[in-house]
Amino acid sequence: MAIYKVVLYGDDVLREKCRPVTRINANITKLLDNMRETMYDAKGVGLAAPQVGVAKRVVVVDAGDGLVELINPEIVLSEGEETDVEGCLSFPDLIGDVTRAAWVKVKGLNRQGREVSYEATGYKARAFQHEIDHLDGILFIDKAVNVRKLKPGRR
Repeated sequence: MAIYKVVLYGDDVLREKCRPVTRINANITKLLDNMRETMYDAKGVGLAAPQVGVAKRVVVVDAGDGLVELINPEIVLSEGEETDVEGCLSFPDLIGDVTRAAWVKVKGLNRQGREVSYEATGYKARAFQHEIDHLDGILFIDKAVNVRKLKPGRR
């Protein structure tokens, strides 16, 4: 496995609408493995393929309750609204307040090509929405208010 360099704001791939995965093959499973390792190495809770320079609809999320890998993910239902602080590995020294759905149901394919779905609230719901936004070229700063620099040594 390899740890990728996280793409930083300003790279065009972060604004691309990502292509759906049409075939799950060794390249896609390797991408998932390397994205997982990259996310954990960077101490993130989620990572989308464009953040490692790949314009495909693939995300990994671990909000503290185990790894979720999704291929071609989509939000199928959402309810409520809450605002909280977000950051992004592609903006290493910025945070902002973002309003998102309080509850979501997401579906996609797992690495075996089987459809899976997850319901989430709180931090995990926020992580799903943040990463799926990346797949459409939407960045947290597009939705954030009160954007500010992180204090040195904070993450």
